[in-house]
Formats: sequence, structure tokens, C-alpha cells
Amino acid sequence: MTAASGIRRLAFIGNSLPRRCGIATFTTDLQQAVGKSSPELQTCIVAMTDRGGAYDYPAAVRFEVNDEQLADYRQAGDFLNEGNYSVVSLQHEYGIFGGAAGEHILTLLSRLKMPLVTTLHTVLATPTATQRSVLERIIAVSSRVIVMATKGAELLQTAYRIPVEKIEIIPHGTPDVAFGEPDDFKKALGFVDRSVVLTFGLLSPSKGIEVMIDAMPAILERRRDAVYVVLGATHPNLVREQGEAYRRGLEARARGLGVGERVVFLDRFVDQATLIKFISMCDVYATPYLNEAQMTSGTLAYSFGLGKAIVSTPYWHARELLADDRGILVPFGNSKAIGDAVSALLTDDGRRSAMRARAYAGGRSMIWPRIAEAYLRSFESVLAQRRAHVVVHPSVRALACESPALPGLQVGHLVSLCDDTGLLQHALHSIPDRSHGYCIDDNARALLAACHLERSGEQPLPESLTVRFAAFIQHAWNGERKRFRNFLGFDRRWLEDQGSEDSHGRALWALGEYVRSGRTGSARRWAESLFAEALGSVEAFTSPRAWSFALLGLDAFCSVTPEVARAGHVRQLLADRLMALLAACESPDWEWFESSLAYDNARLPQALIVTGTTTNTRSYVEAGLRSLRWLMRMQSAPAGHFRPIGSQGFGATRMAPSSFDQQPLEATATISACLAASRVDTDRRWQVESKRAFAWFLGSNDLSMPLVDVDTGSCCDGLHPDRVNENRGAESTVSYLLGLAEMREAAASGDDSVRAGYAARA
Repeated sequence: MTAASGIRRLAFIGNSLPRRCGIATFTTDLQQAVGKSSPELQTCIVAMTDRGGAYDYPAAVRFEVNDEQLADYRQAGDFLNEGNYSVVSLQHEYGIFGGAAGEHILTLLSRLKMPLVTTLHTVLATPTATQRSVLERIIAVSSRVIVMATKGAELLQTAYRIPVEKIEIIPHGTPDVAFGEPDDFKKALGFVDRSVVLTFGLLSPSKGIEVMIDAMPAILERRRDAVYVVLGATHPNLVREQGEAYRRGLEARARGLGVGERVVFLDRFVDQATLIKFISMCDVYATPYLNEAQMTSGTLAYSFGLGKAIVSTPYWHARELLADDRGILVPFGNSKAIGDAVSALLTDDGRRSAMRARAYAGGRSMIWPRIAEAYLRSFESVLAQRRAHVVVHPSVRALACESPALPGLQVGHLVSLCDDTGLLQHALHSIPDRSHGYCIDDNARALLAACHLERSGEQPLPESLTVRFAAFIQHAWNGERKRFRNFLGFDRRWLEDQGSEDSHGRALWALGEYVRSGRTGSARRWAESLFAEALGSVEAFTSPRAWSFALLGLDAFCSVTPEVARAGHVRQLLADRLMALLAACESPDWEWFESSLAYDNARLPQALIVTGTTTNTRSYVEAGLRSLRWLMRMQSAPAGHFRPIGSQGFGATRMAPSSFDQQPLEATATISACLAASRVDTDRRWQVESKRAFAWFLGSNDLSMPLVDVDTGSCCDGLHPDRVNENRGAESTVSYLLGLAEMREAAASGDDSVRAGYAARA
């Protein structure tokens, strides 16, 4: 089945035996079970190694990651890509990955070229902000998320807003062992003629061993032959912090209650064969955990699968697994209740036997061969989804077939967002929302769109509307501060004396284009005058996006006014600053201008590409192409479609960026940059990449949902993890129209004249 389905190599990321922890046991068991399912299937483990740990890993561990070394995560990602693994299965648990809330794992995941399926061993109902952010980014880059209990699926939907179709429930696996009687194993382990209560697993205060010890005097009153066996080494983290003080405290507690000889501590981490013998010999298994939010328990699953009578506190996993009288639930921290429940089972052979039979029958669907089958079906499903990626608009198919067919350019919705002042910022669904007023950012973008339509031969916007956008920019100019204001209330009162550096740079860009494309000489002279007056402030700016927007404006301005020496000076100054930023920040795996990604990212390489093209500065062009190639890798989903940088991840230092919320601005910037690259580079990937970015608008995205109404030209404000944002504001709509106009112009030109001209100059 696996060979025919295309699954030949699988990799599991997690801890691995002989490291002593539940995740190591689970990852090893799962890898072995999946590997045994088909002789043609190759599996391996990428093992996380904790600080100071050194383990004699088996051959299945093909790569070891020191959890605090970022370089190891990067190299592990490269190892998996070079190994051509079909799917990667991540075992996620808090505390096994380095960085804040385990964020280092994102460095590995961001590099993967194959689908990722993530198993969440813990889902927190009330995570910290950092825990939520990291987990949401992991989920965003995962094609499928697996949990082991219904409660986990519910929390993902309610607390994390993960769509139900992305979630799958696969239980914790158990060994495939025949149903047996305890007496058959007690002799070999030295517990003949004893009624054995067992707890196993790594010792830590959360396990509630104290509660069970406190219950032993009452149990012995009713069952004098009872013994409580605590099997397991102390948790390594606890040993590092306080040695064996916790274990010694438990032993002292038992002695103080007079049950020291009836509480047996076996300080060892046993292999599976030995563990099965201990479980098989117990009469009652106890899990007195203290934390309700225990989403999964391997010890509970194993004991249940082997057909044990179980007494447990009602943590989430136990409530589901032990329902319908498959076990007994008692209140947290209540030694009397757990003592009564254990005593009742030890003194009622019939009830205990019936409960064991129900548990064993229920556990047959959880044996590791069945769990391996379920995981393989899940892996095959995500591969099938990747192969049959759904698109929802005919234009997407046309793009994929290299067809020039594109939607018509409709400006009805843009016009509806305008009044006699300018372009309103926001909309509620498709209705303009006056409460937020206006901003220069959106009016500058609208003037850019008007200039592009004028220049490209499309049906232009009404001149009265274009002039209105220009008038807004003029009104925003604060001559005293030599800066543009940005936000204007609907009551036509400015909300600030000056706007951001980025909004100033964007206004300059629009003015530069208007100098080149204004319909009348008078309008072009106005734009030239204001551009020259506003340009001086840019030299003191520190924002690389403001520099980039200004460079794009300078490219247009200088194309028609090359004699303005100051403009040439500022252009070289800003381009050199971008080059210096790139040189200071880039590394072999981070080819970018900053230590984080934010918004309008593609405008930075675009600015260098167009500046280098028109000034014949090859180093600018090469730097722009290099950084844009890296950005496109970051903006590619495992399934192959365009995945823009999500706004939730803005500012995350050298981390895999968040996939949500995705915004039209990013797609449009990418289209512009890739088309600029296609004019100077013979690599046809740039045309393909621009089409891939535009297809995002039409439904080739993570949700396979279109964001645009091609009949009105409106565009939704973004893509959330589970839905589109149905509001259709100015930024989104103008972004779509700009991207569409550029794609239509590129399709109409259909020649390589610009690229050929640049190649000749170079």
C-alpha cells in the first residue's frame, strides 16, 4: 500500500529511547510499528537531545539535535530535505525543544519541503501568549494535526480556532499482548500471594503518588495482603534539580504511616518486555494524577490495553478512556476515595474481572499495528491533498497552464469606497465604514493604481478620482515639519502632525509615479514640486521599508527628470543603506535585510532590483534577486502554493514566520517584485512565481478559498486559519487591483525586451 501510494520514506521528530521519558517511548514505538507495516517502507528518527544528555541511540536515529543549538535544527531540516522523505511526523510536547515555549523547532519546520503531520501530546486550555504563538505557528505549517483524545480536538477548535478538517484523533498505541492472569506473572517478579496495586512511569510530584500512599492504611485494613508497587526512575529533570530528595520523601511518608514495607519503590526505567510483565502481574492499576489537563497518558493507555482494572483521577484522558464502567474515577487528591475504590476492586473478583474484560476489548483497537495503520492513512491523505490541490476559479487553471487568461479589471468596489475627500480606509463586508476615516497610505496606493492603469493602456480611472487621491496627498503635507500626515478622521480633522516614515515613503512613491504618468503637464509639475520638497526628510529615516518605497518613487521620478542631481544622490544613499543592512544581517540560512520578517517584505528586494536596473549597478540587482529567492522559499507552503508571511508572526526574530493572518498586501508586493526580477533575469521561475502569488487571490491558498469578487473588483481583507475576513477595505481592494493590473500588463507585453536590454548593458 505504501509504495503504491507514494510513501517510501518517513521521518519522526521527537525524543528517542534510550532517553528516559514518555515521548521517547512513544516516538520509538510509533516508528517501529510503522516500519514493520511494510518491508518497502524506510523510517527514521530525528532525536532531540537535552542539555548535558548523551545517549547510545539505535540505528533508527539518523540525526541528533541538541535542543539548544539552532544550527542543529537548520541542519536537521536540510538532512530531511536531502533524504527525500515523503512525510515528516512531529511529536510535539512542551519542554523537549529549545527556545521560548520550544520555538527553536520552527527553525527546522520552516525548511521542510514535504508535508508535516504534527501529533500534539499536550493541548493547553490557557496557554501563555508565547506558548499560543509558537503552537499556532507549528499548526500553521502542519498539513494535519493529530491528538489522542476528543478533548484535545475540542480545544483546538474552540481555543485555537483550528478548522475541524485539519484535526484527526488517533489514540495512544498499546502493545499487542494476549489477555492473561496476574498470578502467572507474580511468581517471576517476587509477588506471590500478594494483591498488587501498580503505578509506573517517571516519578514527579504531578503523579499524585502521595495520595495513593496515604490510602494504603485503609486498603490494608480490608486487604491485608495488598502491596503498592511504584515502578519507575525519578524524572531526569527532577534529579538534575534536587537529586533523589522527592523519592526519599515518598519513602519517608510511607514509613511514617506504618506502611513502609507495603510500598515498594523500584527505581528503574524498564524496557517494554519487562514493563509488560509488571503490568500483567498487577491486580489494580492506579493513576492518581493531580492535573486535570493531562491530555494523554502512555501509562494509562498501556494498562488499559493489557486489560487491567484501573482506578484513576478524572484527568481528561482518563475520563474518555474509562467511561462506560471501563474503570473507576475518583476525585483529585482524595486518598479516602481512591482507597475505597481500590479496596472494592481487590475484594470483588467478579467486578474486577468484568472490568478487565471490558478494558481489554476496548483496547484492541489501540494496539500498535492498528495505530500504525491509522497514521499511514493520515500520511497518505495529506500526500493526496498535496497532489490534488484544489483551486476554485477558472483563472487559476489558466495560470497553471501558462495561459494569458486573467480576470477582467473591475473598479466598481474601489469607486464605492471613495467620497469627495478621498478613499475611506475600511469596510464592513462591502459597505464603506466611515468611522475610521482615511489615511495617506491607502490614497497613495490608489494613486499608484491610477498611474498604472494610465500607463498600461487599461481603462483609466476617472480623472476626477485620480485628482482626488492627489489632493489628499497635498492636504496631508505638513510644510512646517516637512512630513506627511497619515490618518484623517471622517470629520476631516488630522489625528497627528506627522505620520510614520513608511507612510511618508509610500506618498513619495505615488508622487514619483504621478510625475511619470500624470495625465496633464500641470499635474505632473505639481507632483514634481511636492516630491522634491518631501524628499529631503527621507535621508534621516531609519525604516528600510520607507527607503524602499522612496527608491521605487525615485525610479519613476528619475526616469523623466534625470537632471535632478539631488535625487540621484538620495537614490544611491538609500540603495547603499539597504545593501549594508543585507550584508549585516544575512547568513547562510537567513538571506534578509532584518532579523525578522514583517509586512510588504518583497518591496525591499524589488527596490534594489529596479534601482540596480536603471542605474546599471549589478550588485544591487544580484542582492535583490538573492534576497527575493530566499523570501519565496519562506513564502511557499509544503503543498506548493503561495503562503504569504502572516501578520501574527511580524517581528519574530530569525524564526519561521507565522502563516496567519495572510494579507493581500503581501501577494501584491510579491507579484511586483517577481515581475521586476523577470525583466532582468533569464530564469523563468519569476514569471511562474508571480502567477503563483496572484493565484492566491483566486483560491490557490491554504484554505482553497477565493478572496476576490472578480465582478466587482472587491477583495477580502485577509485569510485567517479557518476562514476569509469578509470585510473588503481599501488596502485589500487596491492591492488586488494593482496585482491584477501588473499581471495583465505582463501578459499583454509578452516580450523580453527589458531583460535583453539590461543583459546587454551588463
